[in-house]
Amino acid sequence: MPDRTELPHVSSGADDAVRPGPSRRPVEAVLFDFHGTLAQVEEPLAWVLAAASACGVELDRIRATSLADRLLTAGRAGGPLPARVPPRLAELWADRDLYPHAHRGAYTGLAETVDTGIDGFADALYERVLVPEGWVPYPDTAPVLGALRSAGVKVAVVSNIGFDLRPLFAAWDFDALVDAYALSYEVGRCKPDPGIFLRACGMLGVDPERTLMVGDTPADAGAVAAGCGVLVLPCADAGRPNGLGAVLDLAGAA
Repeated sequence: MPDRTELPHVSSGADDAVRPGPSRRPVEAVLFDFHGTLAQVEEPLAWVLAAASACGVELDRIRATSLADRLLTAGRAGGPLPARVPPRLAELWADRDLYPHAHRGAYTGLAETVDTGIDGFADALYERVLVPEGWVPYPDTAPVLGALRSAGVKVAVVSNIGFDLRPLFAAWDFDALVDAYALSYEVGRCKPDPGIFLRACGMLGVDPERTLMVGDTPADAGAVAAGCGVLVLPCADAGRPNGLGAVLDLAGAA
């Protein structure tokens, strides 16, 4: 990204032909957020139907839609955030991105606030977030990661999360395109804490000033405090383009 805003140049003569353009720091590495940037959780109806099926229950569409609406209000791993966190879950909720047990406990606890009448349903809903079938990579994810690899630009995934993302990337054949993972529950820091971005840069062996962080929330913009450039994308629904291709222009890998 540009070091600073450049003022427009006003022509002053023939020497313009050899005048250098605006300076740009070369991007040696790109840090990517996961959810909402590289992949999105499956559609709510599919989520509920798959979890019910794992419990041996076949739901009709009307009941599944009703349950999905109520469960989304209660709070789902991968979003949206809960309308209210019960006091008994407050501690787990606060620690959800730092410890696997807290992540599972917080989200299964939220699901259990909805009376579904299905034994084991809360755990089955949570299990969907742990498997590749529960996620949909954005259409540009594979092409962008592949182009960065071809251009020699290093890549890390930086995520506030309470479980390991590596099996998902391996299942999608993306693992060879990612050099490092800075996951909050492993690092002990959560975005926007600059520490997690600095750890990712250290894993890649790159200077933060030559690194671009790409995400979809203000927490991702916390990388500015670590010295990184930042690109914040709109969070799109599963399967829809989210503008990820802009990374290639900024990284000089188009």
